[in-house]
Amino acid sequence: MHTYKRFPITIKHGKGARVWDEDGRCYLDFAAGIAVNVLGHNHPKLVNAIKSQAERTIHVSNLYWTEPQITLAKLLSTHSIGGKVFFANSGTEANEAALKIARKFGRSQDENKYRVISAHNSFHGRTYGALTATGQPKYQKPFEPLLEGFDYIEYNNVESLESKMSPDVCAVILEPIQGEGGIVPARREFLEAARRLCDKYDALLIFDEVQTGMGRTGKLFAHQHYDVTPDILTVAKGLGGGVPIGAVVANERADVLEPGDHGSTFGGNPLACAAGIVVLEELTSGALLRRVQEVSHHLWERLKELEETYETVVEVRGAGLMVGMELNESFNALEFATRALENGLLVTVSGKNTVRLLPPLIIDETDVDEAVEILEKVLRG
Repeated sequence: MHTYKRFPITIKHGKGARVWDEDGRCYLDFAAGIAVNVLGHNHPKLVNAIKSQAERTIHVSNLYWTEPQITLAKLLSTHSIGGKVFFANSGTEANEAALKIARKFGRSQDENKYRVISAHNSFHGRTYGALTATGQPKYQKPFEPLLEGFDYIEYNNVESLESKMSPDVCAVILEPIQGEGGIVPARREFLEAARRLCDKYDALLIFDEVQTGMGRTGKLFAHQHYDVTPDILTVAKGLGGGVPIGAVVANERADVLEPGDHGSTFGGNPLACAAGIVVLEELTSGALLRRVQEVSHHLWERLKELEETYETVVEVRGAGLMVGMELNESFNALEFATRALENGLLVTVSGKNTVRLLPPLIIDETDVDEAVEILEKVLRG
């Protein structure tokens, strides 16, 4: 089905931070499958883990325990907020599970405690609960009526959040950095207020780290930059390094699900979990995240030079290797991305005319310099 406006190339294979099309042309990949391929393409440890697990079991369902699922759940819990883990297959599935947890949590206190607050310009997924939480009418309009009980606030506006909070709110769901909304980082005082108000009204704070998580910002999870801890954390994209997997981590307060409340046939299958173990072990070893911080510092220096040099560049924003370069009205971001591709660089777009850079976390300074040279070439026309 025609669900994506695809770029006019067919990718055949990849290695590291590069991919090749069917004509043999090489591209520097600063899209990473939309923040998925955190270890790049064909990472040997990841490939070997997938091969090895495929020779054992690929799927047995959640009627039984599997060693990869247990190991990955322990790793996720230990290195995030603690608590229990539910595995799904994608970010939208993870957010659906989080919303169901929130609704059950609220109704366990009061039948009328079911409202969910999210932000304008947010993106939480395309299934109905996650779509309703997504504060962007362009995604919602064709599929109305949506679910009841959702309200929207201005992102980074404490007063807007305060005005919507009340005892009937069961959860607030936020991205620490809005991804599809244009790479807009949260202000510290905004996330701190969200935590304070959720505590005041006995609501759950959900951080959607589907795009920001898994080392993308230089820390394992973006909320760790703010020292604000959610009750529920959702992750996906980079967790499997390219193999579809999503997860919900819920602290003790949010541990309300019982058998039959929710489930997933494929969620947490051994193959996906084997991939997730490799990704998490690489990220928690320390070396890779240190390199992300070093390389992203170089990337930001180079991009700030473009911002200062070219009037076309309105602002460069984000964190780590999650970067948005907003352009003025003289240059359409999608056209910019197409020209970048023609010059050998893959990037994506998001939000208000913003070019989005989401490279694999294994890039080096040479890759950064090559990418910025192509960006500058496109800016020069």
